[in-house]
Amino acid sequence: MTGTEGNEETGKTEGPEAARAVPGSVAELVRDAEIVICCGSGGVGKTTTAAVLALQAARDGRRAVVVTIDPARRLADALGLEGIGNTPTPIDGPWPGQLSAVMLDTKSTFDSVVQRYAADDEQAERILANRFYRNISGALSGTQEYMAMEKLYELQADDAFDLVVVDTPPTRHALDFLDAPANLTRFLDHRLYRVLTAPTRGVMKAVNAAAVTFVRSVSKVVGAEVFDDAIAFFQAFEGMEAGFRERAAAVLQLLDDPRTAFVLVASPRRDAVAEARFFADRLEEGAIPVAALVVNRVHPTFGDGDPDTLRARAETFAGTDLGGLYANLADFAAVGRREAGHLAGLAEQVAPAPVARVPFLRSDVHDLDGLTEIAGHLFAPA
Repeated sequence: MTGTEGNEETGKTEGPEAARAVPGSVAELVRDAEIVICCGSGGVGKTTTAAVLALQAARDGRRAVVVTIDPARRLADALGLEGIGNTPTPIDGPWPGQLSAVMLDTKSTFDSVVQRYAADDEQAERILANRFYRNISGALSGTQEYMAMEKLYELQADDAFDLVVVDTPPTRHALDFLDAPANLTRFLDHRLYRVLTAPTRGVMKAVNAAAVTFVRSVSKVVGAEVFDDAIAFFQAFEGMEAGFRERAAAVLQLLDDPRTAFVLVASPRRDAVAEARFFADRLEEGAIPVAALVVNRVHPTFGDGDPDTLRARAETFAGTDLGGLYANLADFAAVGRREAGHLAGLAEQVAPAPVARVPFLRSDVHDLDGLTEIAGHLFAPA
């Protein structure tokens, strides 16, 4: 735990009273954090890292759940599962704790949110049956990010879990994920939203001349029927915004809580490191420290030989087995030098966060054995 006051029944801390502390190692992070959010650009091993962290927590005796908001099957693939859904799927294994996995279903989560905040069953049914709602609930820009926050909050509040590990989409979308609660609040405060949710007076009576022009213009584009559905949806939504506001505020507080740790995942590629730096800067703007940096797919180096010198030796022994070996050694040295150049300064930027390097493996990870191999590198003593 991070030093906040603990709940004797659940073992969970109860508030953001303590300062956010940076763990001394990735192992310590897994033992103490209650929420771990893995961020990074696409293709850097973020999903695998999230799965390994949750697996290690289960091996430490904790009850961990890993959740992805990436619609691809990467998490199921990493765990060697046929598929996972919107509710936690338990994964059996030789560990004293528990491990579960969730893949966010935006539509199902949105439905449950509507049912939670509706004043009664009749209001919930009116919204769920609305054509506009059915069209936007799984596809509207920003919906996925907000529903991911809802799922995160739901899992964190569930006494069945000690640790929630979140695998986010690529970096820029991960920032949308973090901004989702504030975006929702801004939407609820928008004048147009207040007009559309005007009660029984009728929308056209409530709007002014400018709004009438806007309504007519939108109707010409999307069709009057679609617009009528939208109006009906927003009016059915009336009275529910208080619940959404309350939850958005709670989620924002959760993100700013010492119980939540942000793990930055990168690879030695130039573009991945640039994205990692961008995200680290955004966290710093929010006074949120990076809790750990994981660099995946680092090529091995064999000694500190200079690539040009090794290449010259390869030419000296050209046509022999030794020449081929020197050529390979020169290639690895060149790749290692290039990767070191890309990564230069990143560890210092996120200091004092612990840094773990995972080597480039011979194959992708598709099962628990593969995750175990990654864990061997991720949790190796410094």
